[in-house]
Amino acid sequence: MDTYDVIIVGAGPSGLLAAGRAAGLGARVLVLEKMRSEGRKLLITGKGRCNITNDAAPSEFIKHVFPDGRFLRNAFSHFYSKDIVELLKQHGVESTLERGGRCFPASNKSIDVLRALQKWVHEQKVEIRCGQHVERLIAEAGNIQGVVSNSQVYSAPNVVLATGGKSYPATGSTGDGYELAKSVGHSIIKPIPALVPLETKGDLAQRLQGLNLKNVKAVVWVDGKKAGEAFGEMLFTHFGLSGPIILTLSRIAVAALQHNSKVEFTIDLKPALDEQKLDNRLLRDLNEHGKKQLSNIFRNWLPASMIPVFIEELKLDPEKMCHQVSSNERKQIRYLMKNLRFEVLKHRSFKEAIITAGGISTKEISPKTMESKLVKGLYFAGELIDLDAETGGYNLQIAWSTGWLAGTSCVTNKA
Repeated sequence: MDTYDVIIVGAGPSGLLAAGRAAGLGARVLVLEKMRSEGRKLLITGKGRCNITNDAAPSEFIKHVFPDGRFLRNAFSHFYSKDIVELLKQHGVESTLERGGRCFPASNKSIDVLRALQKWVHEQKVEIRCGQHVERLIAEAGNIQGVVSNSQVYSAPNVVLATGGKSYPATGSTGDGYELAKSVGHSIIKPIPALVPLETKGDLAQRLQGLNLKNVKAVVWVDGKKAGEAFGEMLFTHFGLSGPIILTLSRIAVAALQHNSKVEFTIDLKPALDEQKLDNRLLRDLNEHGKKQLSNIFRNWLPASMIPVFIEELKLDPEKMCHQVSSNERKQIRYLMKNLRFEVLKHRSFKEAIITAGGISTKEISPKTMESKLVKGLYFAGELIDLDAETGGYNLQIAWSTGWLAGTSCVTNKA
């Protein structure tokens, strides 16, 4: 039987941080990873660029975390955005800031981030074994004793579960950690896809497929009541809606769909103009170009690929002269520009979800140490915990911070 001070289950971002930190404090650390190599999911984050973190202040950061970002205050006080940036810099990865406080490697390559972490944990003399499927936890009298992996027993007084959620299962995140936690008495908040594209009714989105819109406002409605809004960029797909603001609002949509509520999205194509200002602009343009066909004047208002679809939705004659447009038709144009409506039928699967909502209940984890309140010596880190955030580097920072704190606590939490 192999004996270690700390066993980490999972070699993703949180697992690697926990391992490197614990080993750096003098612990003998073993990482068990079921995939053939570590950090598989890290490689696809930020569309392969790796959105390392966000430089928002902690008080602002936690507003972007659900269901309760305050759980992370202590973790952030131990290890935050500047700390991961510095750690990577020490191992050859320079970072750059982009809009919205998003931090990326200057090379725009996620592989550079992974290699830096691998170099770091190697320096700390962490032992990593891949192709290891952890079958069960060994716990006696409320204390962790080790794990069984590939039918072999590994002994340790400290175990960190950092197995990830259920999103992108091809990278190894298949929900194994939930079953391991349940086996020793933990409660699991039902895992559901978060930051996930949405499927819509009808063919409107399909007819707009491939169109990427910037500086628009999306509003999500649940049973006719406004439930949230976001401003920025979105994308139409062959099945419905995607892109940053849709993914951000998808949490509301998915939760509502779970309760069989009616979910709708409206897209405001002209959020900078209120109804009156938009009407004034339409009227001015129609008057100035009275002898032009309606389809031509739309080029002043909408992306080219959207124009035929928009005119068709309004049932307007594209060859109609601008001076022939009635006030009622102008009203319809204005209304659709401010309220392009889609009914959401369902969300896409975990295969397309960036992150998982739900997981190990934070009520059963100490925010000061990441240790289980039920089993001494058992710790949790990363996406496995019931914490998820908006896009923009927030989710990776949760992984870095909770992993670091769990690794620290394994060695220093002797009480």
